[in-house]
Amino acid sequence: MVDLELEQGLAVITINRPRARNAIAPATMDRLEEALDAAAGALALVITGAGDRAFVSGGDLKELAAIRTEDEAMAMALRMRGICDRLAAFPAPVVAALNGHALGGGAEVAVAADIRVAAAGIRIGFNQTALAIMPAWGGAERLAALVGRGRALMLAGAGTLLDAAEAQRVGLVDQVLPRESFETGWRTLARSLATVPAGEIKRVIAGPPSADAAARAFARLWVADEHWEAAERVMKRA
Repeated sequence: MVDLELEQGLAVITINRPRARNAIAPATMDRLEEALDAAAGALALVITGAGDRAFVSGGDLKELAAIRTEDEAMAMALRMRGICDRLAAFPAPVVAALNGHALGGGAEVAVAADIRVAAAGIRIGFNQTALAIMPAWGGAERLAALVGRGRALMLAGAGTLLDAAEAQRVGLVDQVLPRESFETGWRTLARSLATVPAGEIKRVIAGPPSADAAARAFARLWVADEHWEAAERVMKRA
Protein backbone atom coordinates (compact mmCIF):
# COMPACT_ATOMS: atom_id res chain seq x y z
CA MET A 1 0.00 0.00 0.00
CA VAL A 2 2.91 2.35 0.80
CA ASP A 3 6.41 1.29 -0.23
CA LEU A 4 9.67 2.68 1.11
CA GLU A 5 13.00 2.53 -0.70
CA LEU A 6 16.19 3.58 1.08
CA GLU A 7 19.44 3.90 -0.85
CA GLN A 8 22.55 5.98 -0.17
CA GLY A 9 20.78 8.70 1.76
CA LEU A 10 17.75 8.89 -0.53
CA ALA A 11 14.33 7.77 0.72
CA VAL A 12 11.51 7.17 -1.78
CA ILE A 13 7.96 6.76 -0.50
CA THR A 14 5.54 5.34 -3.07
CA ILE A 15 1.79 5.31 -2.47
CA ASN A 16 0.99 2.00 -4.10
CA ARG A 17 -2.77 1.78 -4.64
CA PRO A 18 -3.03 2.08 -8.44
CA ARG A 19 -6.46 0.42 -8.61
CA ALA A 20 -7.77 3.18 -6.32
CA ARG A 21 -5.72 5.82 -8.17
CA ASN A 22 -3.50 6.04 -5.10
CA ALA A 23 -6.30 7.60 -3.05
CA ILE A 24 -5.69 8.15 0.65
CA ALA A 25 -7.59 5.82 3.00
CA PRO A 26 -7.17 5.59 6.80
CA ALA A 27 -4.87 2.59 6.40
CA THR A 28 -2.80 4.62 3.91
CA MET A 29 -2.32 7.24 6.59
CA ASP A 30 -1.03 4.52 8.95
CA ARG A 31 1.50 3.36 6.37
CA LEU A 32 2.58 6.92 5.50
CA GLU A 33 3.32 7.63 9.15
CA GLU A 34 5.35 4.41 9.40
CA ALA A 35 7.26 5.26 6.21
CA LEU A 36 8.10 8.74 7.47
CA ASP A 37 9.33 7.25 10.73
CA ALA A 38 11.56 4.82 8.81
CA ALA A 39 12.85 7.58 6.50
CA ALA A 40 14.22 9.62 9.42
CA GLY A 41 17.81 10.60 8.76
CA ALA A 42 17.57 10.47 4.98
CA LEU A 43 19.40 13.26 3.14
CA ALA A 44 16.55 13.65 0.64
CA LEU A 45 13.00 12.33 0.41
CA VAL A 46 10.77 11.68 -2.60
CA ILE A 47 7.05 11.01 -2.47
CA THR A 48 5.38 9.58 -5.55
CA GLY A 49 2.59 7.29 -6.68
CA ALA A 50 2.50 3.90 -8.36
CA GLY A 51 1.61 3.67 -12.04
CA ASP A 52 1.22 6.55 -14.46
CA ARG A 53 -2.42 7.57 -13.98
CA ALA A 54 -2.40 9.22 -10.56
CA PHE A 55 0.05 10.68 -8.10
CA VAL A 56 -2.71 10.86 -5.50
CA SER A 57 -6.34 11.28 -6.52
CA GLY A 58 -7.35 12.68 -3.12
CA GLY A 59 -9.12 10.96 -0.26
CA ASP A 60 -10.60 7.53 -0.85
CA LEU A 61 -14.31 8.40 -0.88
CA LYS A 62 -15.42 4.78 -0.47
CA GLU A 63 -13.27 4.37 2.63
CA LEU A 64 -14.00 7.81 4.07
CA ALA A 65 -17.76 7.62 3.54
CA ALA A 66 -18.10 6.13 7.02
CA ILE A 67 -17.15 9.52 8.46
CA ARG A 68 -20.47 11.24 9.18
CA THR A 69 -20.01 13.52 12.17
CA GLU A 70 -18.28 16.86 12.33
CA ASP A 71 -15.91 15.61 15.04
CA GLU A 72 -14.93 12.58 12.94
CA ALA A 73 -14.36 14.75 9.89
CA MET A 74 -12.19 17.14 11.87
CA ALA A 75 -10.14 14.29 13.34
CA MET A 76 -9.48 12.85 9.88
CA ALA A 77 -8.54 16.24 8.47
CA LEU A 78 -6.16 16.97 11.32
CA ARG A 79 -4.55 13.57 11.04
CA MET A 80 -3.74 13.91 7.36
CA ARG A 81 -2.78 17.56 7.87
CA GLY A 82 -0.26 16.28 10.41
CA ILE A 83 1.22 13.91 7.83
CA CYS A 84 1.52 16.72 5.29
CA ASP A 85 3.07 18.92 7.98
CA ARG A 86 5.64 16.17 8.60
CA LEU A 87 6.50 16.16 4.90
CA ALA A 88 6.87 19.94 4.89
CA ALA A 89 9.01 19.89 8.05
CA PHE A 90 11.22 16.98 6.97
CA PRO A 91 14.75 18.22 7.70
CA ALA A 92 16.06 17.33 4.23
CA PRO A 93 14.82 18.34 0.76
CA VAL A 94 11.49 16.76 -0.22
CA VAL A 95 10.53 16.17 -3.86
CA ALA A 96 7.02 15.30 -5.01
CA ALA A 97 7.37 13.27 -8.21
CA LEU A 98 4.01 13.74 -9.89
CA ASN A 99 3.80 10.57 -11.97
CA GLY A 100 0.10 11.17 -12.64
CA HIS A 101 -2.76 13.51 -11.79
CA ALA A 102 -2.61 15.24 -8.39
CA LEU A 103 -6.20 16.10 -7.55
CA GLY A 104 -7.83 17.49 -4.42
CA GLY A 105 -5.99 15.99 -1.49
CA GLY A 106 -3.32 14.82 -3.91
CA ALA A 107 -2.51 18.42 -4.74
CA GLU A 108 -2.31 19.07 -1.00
CA VAL A 109 0.26 16.29 -0.60
CA ALA A 110 2.19 17.70 -3.56
CA VAL A 111 2.47 21.22 -2.17
CA ALA A 112 3.75 19.87 1.16
CA ALA A 113 6.98 19.01 -0.69
CA ASP A 114 9.74 21.53 -1.32
CA ILE A 115 9.92 20.76 -5.04
CA ARG A 116 7.37 19.38 -7.50
CA VAL A 117 8.51 17.53 -10.61
CA ALA A 118 5.70 16.59 -13.00
CA ALA A 119 5.46 14.20 -15.90
CA ALA A 120 4.20 15.94 -19.04
CA GLY A 121 0.49 15.32 -19.49
CA ILE A 122 -0.51 15.27 -15.82
CA ARG A 123 -3.04 17.64 -14.29
CA ILE A 124 -3.02 19.18 -10.84
CA GLY A 125 -5.75 21.03 -9.02
CA PHE A 126 -7.50 21.72 -5.75
CA ASN A 127 -10.91 20.59 -6.96
CA GLN A 128 -12.48 19.79 -3.58
CA THR A 129 -15.27 22.26 -4.37
CA ALA A 130 -16.68 19.65 -6.77
CA LEU A 131 -17.59 17.72 -3.60
CA ALA A 132 -18.82 20.88 -1.85
CA ILE A 133 -15.84 20.80 0.53
CA MET A 134 -12.49 22.60 0.76
CA PRO A 135 -8.80 21.76 1.26
CA ALA A 136 -8.14 20.78 4.86
CA TRP A 137 -4.68 19.19 4.80
CA GLY A 138 -2.77 22.48 4.65
CA GLY A 139 -3.03 22.80 0.89
CA ALA A 140 -4.84 26.13 0.73
CA GLU A 141 -2.24 27.87 2.85
CA ARG A 142 0.68 26.27 1.04
CA LEU A 143 -0.85 27.06 -2.35
CA ALA A 144 -1.14 30.72 -1.33
CA ALA A 145 2.53 30.75 -0.32
CA LEU A 146 3.47 29.40 -3.75
CA VAL A 147 1.25 31.40 -6.10
CA GLY A 148 -0.12 34.28 -4.01
CA ARG A 149 -3.39 34.70 -2.15
CA GLY A 150 -5.49 35.94 -5.05
CA ARG A 151 -4.43 33.23 -7.47
CA ALA A 152 -4.79 30.58 -4.76
CA LEU A 153 -8.37 31.68 -4.12
CA MET A 154 -9.15 31.62 -7.83
CA LEU A 155 -7.66 28.18 -8.33
CA ALA A 156 -9.01 26.46 -5.21
CA GLY A 157 -12.26 28.41 -5.06
CA ALA A 158 -13.15 27.47 -8.63
CA GLY A 159 -11.61 24.00 -8.45
CA THR A 160 -9.51 24.71 -11.53
CA LEU A 161 -7.37 21.92 -12.95
CA LEU A 162 -4.09 22.93 -14.56
CA ASP A 163 -1.99 20.95 -17.00
CA ALA A 164 1.67 20.52 -16.17
CA ALA A 165 2.88 23.39 -18.35
CA GLU A 166 0.37 25.88 -16.92
CA ALA A 167 1.13 24.70 -13.38
CA GLN A 168 4.79 25.37 -14.04
CA ARG A 169 4.01 28.81 -15.45
CA VAL A 170 2.20 29.91 -12.28
CA GLY A 171 4.82 28.42 -9.95
CA LEU A 172 2.85 25.43 -8.71
CA VAL A 173 5.20 22.96 -10.43
CA ASP A 174 8.95 23.46 -10.61
CA GLN A 175 9.95 21.12 -13.42
CA VAL A 176 8.12 19.25 -16.19
CA LEU A 177 9.77 16.19 -17.72
CA PRO A 178 8.85 14.03 -20.71
CA ARG A 179 7.08 10.84 -19.67
CA GLU A 180 9.81 8.64 -21.15
CA SER A 181 12.54 10.23 -19.01
CA PHE A 182 10.42 11.11 -15.99
CA GLU A 183 11.69 8.56 -13.46
CA THR A 184 15.30 8.98 -14.49
CA GLY A 185 14.89 12.74 -14.21
CA TRP A 186 13.38 12.89 -10.75
CA ARG A 187 15.81 10.32 -9.41
CA THR A 188 18.76 12.30 -10.77
CA LEU A 189 17.41 15.48 -9.16
CA ALA A 190 16.71 13.77 -5.83
CA ARG A 191 20.17 12.21 -5.69
CA SER A 192 21.75 15.60 -6.39
CA LEU A 193 19.85 16.99 -3.39
CA ALA A 194 20.78 14.12 -1.05
CA THR A 195 23.63 16.07 0.52
CA VAL A 196 24.24 17.70 3.87
CA PRO A 197 24.68 21.17 2.27
CA ALA A 198 21.28 20.91 0.53
CA GLY A 199 19.68 20.15 3.89
CA GLU A 200 21.38 23.18 5.45
CA ILE A 201 20.18 25.35 2.56
CA LYS A 202 16.62 24.12 3.14
CA ARG A 203 16.82 25.07 6.82
CA VAL A 204 18.12 28.55 6.00
CA ILE A 205 15.45 29.12 3.35
CA ALA A 206 12.67 27.84 5.63
CA GLY A 207 13.59 30.03 8.56
CA PRO A 208 13.31 33.79 9.00
CA PRO A 209 15.96 35.79 7.12
CA SER A 210 19.13 35.67 9.23
CA ALA A 211 22.69 36.36 8.24
CA ASP A 212 23.82 34.63 11.42
CA ALA A 213 21.92 31.41 10.68
CA ALA A 214 23.34 31.19 7.16
CA ALA A 215 26.86 32.00 8.34
CA ARG A 216 26.70 29.39 11.10
CA ALA A 217 25.46 26.73 8.70
CA PHE A 218 28.25 27.64 6.28
CA ALA A 219 30.84 27.50 9.06
CA ARG A 220 29.70 24.02 10.14
CA LEU A 221 30.12 22.80 6.58
CA TRP A 222 33.46 24.58 6.15
CA VAL A 223 35.15 22.75 9.02
CA ALA A 224 33.71 19.33 8.09
CA ASP A 225 35.97 16.66 6.61
CA GLU A 226 33.74 16.42 3.55
CA HIS A 227 34.52 20.03 2.63
CA TRP A 228 38.26 19.57 2.82
CA GLU A 229 38.14 16.30 0.90
CA ALA A 230 36.13 17.99 -1.87
CA ALA A 231 38.41 21.04 -1.84
CA GLU A 232 41.45 18.80 -2.18
CA ARG A 233 39.94 17.11 -5.23
CA VAL A 234 39.20 20.48 -6.85
CA MET A 235 42.69 21.84 -6.13
CA LYS A 236 44.32 18.73 -7.62
CA ARG A 237 42.40 19.31 -10.86
CA ALA A 238 43.37 23.00 -11.04
